[in-house]
Parts: sequence; structure tokens; C-alpha cells
Amino acid sequence: MARPTEDAADPALRSALVERMRFYRELGLTEFYRRAVDQAAHDQDPLEDAESRAGDAQEPEKSSAPSLSGGSASEAENQPEPIALSVQANFFAEEPAIPARKNFSAPPHVAPAVPLEDRAVALRLIREDIGDCTRCALHKGRHTIVFADGSPTARLMFVGEGPGADEDAQGLPFVGRAGQLLNNMISAIGLKREEVYIANVVKCRPPNNRTPEPVEANTCSPFLFRQIDVVHPEVIVALGATAATYLLGQRQPLAGLRGRVHAFRGAKLIVTYHPAFLLRDPRQKKEAWADLQIAMRELGLKPPTRG
Repeated sequence: MARPTEDAADPALRSALVERMRFYRELGLTEFYRRAVDQAAHDQDPLEDAESRAGDAQEPEKSSAPSLSGGSASEAENQPEPIALSVQANFFAEEPAIPARKNFSAPPHVAPAVPLEDRAVALRLIREDIGDCTRCALHKGRHTIVFADGSPTARLMFVGEGPGADEDAQGLPFVGRAGQLLNNMISAIGLKREEVYIANVVKCRPPNNRTPEPVEANTCSPFLFRQIDVVHPEVIVALGATAATYLLGQRQPLAGLRGRVHAFRGAKLIVTYHPAFLLRDPRQKKEAWADLQIAMRELGLKPPTRG
């Protein structure tokens, strides 16, 4: 039986798989591997195999019945059939090794503090350093470099993964549906969007909103670290697994990173779900609110009263 090729996969199935992988990615499950496939067993027609087993079951047994005088059949006939060597070999063979994790580039040293009145100028200089960037392959499909948005003197900073289609068109981070939800999250903690600072790990939209490749994130993240050093926020909220991975320099499920405060470049870093993930699974909004309450506690904020 011929094995279906990747190109022959049903488009609806491929789309569902992409969504499922994105769901796992937001949970922090990013390392996957495929076991080796026994092609001979894979190509065997299960219908033919079933018919073969049925035919074998109809054949009369060759072993003789026990004698009426109480004698037994020969010892050899009573022994179980030996397991095929190929089956034994497959059973005891070692599983393929899990691929080694990719290394993260070392972040730059923390820069000296920039005076409040000079931070806007310092951020403009970083943007000028980026220029019309062609440092990685993401520039080939982008329309706009999405640098950042918000106050250069913000106490709270949000870091996402990368721009989407709306962000690529407008040149600002988090302006689509996920951005609307982020605005609601900011309002819920008693702040306005213009009072916080928002940036991403990569500043160009990955094709089809895929996860940035390590070479892309490692190429772009030094500019993010420079932005963090200039703004010098008290609290940073990492939105999703990708942001947490490249800020903390370690790949770990979100469950192991949430619910606590991490020290990062002179700030307190808190990990929560990406707003796009919360749109796909609204049940997790309660967990995200618990994470935001940690940020509020660190900033000494109280939720606004409802009128």
C-alpha cells in the first residue's frame, strides 16, 4: 500500500494540524521528534494480513491428539513457537535519540541606565541602527518593521513573539484581535496602553505567522534587549512561550515558568499566555488574570473600581 506524500495531505487536515501545533507551542511544548518507521510493516496491506491470518486459522492442526492410554504428545510439539528474530530485534531496539536542543545566543551585557529625559532619543537611535534590516530571512516577506509602541519611561513592559498581518500593515505591535485583548488586559490592571511599552522578539512578520526560527530570534533579540535596557521597566510580562524562551534563554513548558517572578536585566519578569492563545482557548483567561495580578502586586497597583 503506497504511503501518502505530504503534498497529498488533505488541506483541511493540514490546517487542523497547524492549529494544533500552534496550541502546543503556546503551552510551551516545542520539542517534537518522530520515531523511525518500519517501512515494510507500514506498506503491508492490513486486509491481506487479516485474510492470511484467517486462512491459517482454518488449517487443521498438525499436532497429534493425546493417546487414550494417557500418553502425551511429543515435548517439541508442546513447546511454544519461537518469536521471530525480526520482532525481537524491533522490540528491544533502542528508540532514536531526541534531537539536541538549539543553543541560545548570549544576551548582551546590561547597559548603564539612561536618564528619563534621554530615553526617547536612545530608542530612536536603536531604531536607526536597525535601519532597513536584512539581517535575517524574515525581511523578504515583510511590509513594515514593527519596532515598538508605548511610553519610553514605562514601568511595565509587554513582550510578544512577532508581528502578525495587522501589525505588519500598520507598523505597530498588537493592533489586531490579540491586540484588542491585550488592551483589555492593560485596562484591567488600571493602566492605559500609552502608559506601558510593547515590543516583540522579532520585528518582522514570520511567513503565515509561524514561530520564528532560532536564527531569526537570536538575530533580532539583541535589539529587544537594548530596548529593555533603555526603558528600564520595573516589570516585564512575557506573552507566550516564544517570548519567555528567548528572554530567559531556556525552553521550558509555560506551566513551569508561570506563577512566579524571574529576575531579568534588573527587572522582574512574569510569564503568561499570549493573547492570541487566549482567543483560541478563553478558558485560560482566568489563569492569565492570576499572572497579571502578580505584576500588579510587584508594581503596587490595584484594579480600577467599576462604576
